Amino acid sequence: MKKKKNLIIIAAVVVIGVIALIIAKHGSKSATFEQDFHIEDIGSVSKVFIADKQNNQVLLERVIDSTGDTSWLVDGKYAASQPMVDLLLETLHEMRIRQQVNKNAVPQAVKLLSARAVKVEVYQRRWFINWFGGRFRLFPHERLTATYFVGHETQDMMACHMFRKGDKVPYIIHIPGFRGYLTPRFVADPMSWRSHEIVHWDVHRLQSVELEIPASPEESFSVRREGETFVMELTQGHRLVDGFDTARVAQMLSCFANLNFDEFASRVPNSYMDTSFNAAPRTILRVTNTEGETREVKTYLKYANPDDTLAMPDNNLYEMFDINRLYAIIDNKDSVLLQYFVFDNILQPASFFINKDVRKTEIGATVATP
Repeated sequence: MKKKKNLIIIAAVVVIGVIALIIAKHGSKSATFEQDFHIEDIGSVSKVFIADKQNNQVLLERVIDSTGDTSWLVDGKYAASQPMVDLLLETLHEMRIRQQVNKNAVPQAVKLLSARAVKVEVYQRRWFINWFGGRFRLFPHERLTATYFVGHETQDMMACHMFRKGDKVPYIIHIPGFRGYLTPRFVADPMSWRSHEIVHWDVHRLQSVELEIPASPEESFSVRREGETFVMELTQGHRLVDGFDTARVAQMLSCFANLNFDEFASRVPNSYMDTSFNAAPRTILRVTNTEGETREVKTYLKYANPDDTLAMPDNNLYEMFDINRLYAIIDNKDSVLLQYFVFDNILQPASFFINKDVRKTEIGATVATP
């Protein structure tokens, strides 16, 4: 009897699931198909795959950690730039059909889309049973819900041509109220999607900051946590600094709450970078958080015009450096460009953080006192 009751329950669940699936399939599109060109529920987007005709491709994936926080990964390995992902999702949600491509222009539009379009696949989290406005959901799964082919801009530069798989003709797509076309928002280059964040640790998560200056070892130092406060130590001789400028140190530590680099150096010619990277690092920065995670940033001077150094008989005489940016290598992996404006409060020598009246005593008379 009990076995018979279980079979009835199982059969009922299966029937309900089949009915729900049929309803979902028939009700997934509005009466006017063209009106749902956009992605209504961007919160359910789990993956976006983008590929272009130059063999570039990138996979953006939503990741939810144990605390429920959401982040995105590039190709399953690198942190994604959240502002760029947000802009992409906003575009998918806000884009609308401005008009259908003129009948006489359809062949030419299709030809251009076939030759130059960027393919965009959107995957969403779905449920086989989704009742009562999402309050009752069963059987989650991931499904490819839309495939777009994003093409060239219109003549007025206010929209772009786009074709969605399943449609019969391409459309001209825009965002109402936005002045510009949407093609540049669908980039297939993985580097363009990677986060520029170095660290995002507020002062409560900082364990230590160490700055090594190879050309001036007496100016190298570290600031480390001891209980609820920080102490400063000169690397040479491991001497604690009795008097340091707490305001300047606090300002330096606050920079790590949101520290980013300017851009990847992947587009900089190797000959340009070799000119700088063959020299010793200008500084070596190591910052460690309370969980034991360490990031290392080695910085190098950037020449204003690297080609000129090749003609110099003695590169030591060449002092025309870029006054705005410098090169860096992060964790011995990524070559990037940094802005002095962002790092000026961090890459300062020990004497900058020591009070004037104790500066000579701590570092020595060889260090100039401003």
